[in-house]
Amino acid sequence: MFDSRAREDLKRVHATKTNGSGEINTEEMICSILVIFILTSCVCAGSFVVNVTQSWYHAEENHNISLEWMFPTSTDPSPNALHVSCEMLADERPFTLFELYEGVEAPEFQNKRFAGRVQWDKDVLREGRLRLHISRLQTNDSGLYWCLVLTSYGKNFKECHLNVTAVKDRPEPETTSDTRLRGDPRGRIGLYCALGLTAALLVLYFIAALQTRPVISRTNDTPETQYKLLIL
Repeated sequence: MFDSRAREDLKRVHATKTNGSGEINTEEMICSILVIFILTSCVCAGSFVVNVTQSWYHAEENHNISLEWMFPTSTDPSPNALHVSCEMLADERPFTLFELYEGVEAPEFQNKRFAGRVQWDKDVLREGRLRLHISRLQTNDSGLYWCLVLTSYGKNFKECHLNVTAVKDRPEPETTSDTRLRGDPRGRIGLYCALGLTAALLVLYFIAALQTRPVISRTNDTPETQYKLLIL
């Protein structure tokens, strides 16, 4: 279980948070940071380490993402020996993302911007894994995320970064008749057929014109000359 000093520090952390909003002013933020340093100053290096599966996360707005922290487990099964506080830091302002006090989720400390958008996996918590699912991402969700884990056998924290980009509008490329013909083989076949039909009609026209040409009669010409003219 927590010692008396750790419990007092936890009460101070909770005292800095407003009712339900999760926002604190500059003085309260500095106080909260100092409390974190007090909580982690007594942790021996390597005795209790909190890690993240990724240091940087990238996603587009309106998508979902899962952030995960890992911490050492103990044989002590008591949920009262676990406290977790996760916050997001954006524009030098902290916003409470998730709060677990003595093994019980405390949604009253969650910032309203995350209301209804954060879920967590209870089953993997006993394995030393804190997995938070954030839905319907917004561009202002970009920032530094850190989780502070306090147990009866150690305490520490770890941070990660989330970058949410806006969905870019992708206008359809302008198409012309030429590009449509180049892109569609059926268009090229139709064009070739039209050109071939036109050429065939022209040939037939000239043949018909030659066949209907009037014969010029010359009375003074000999029959042999008239025969040659008919051939021409």
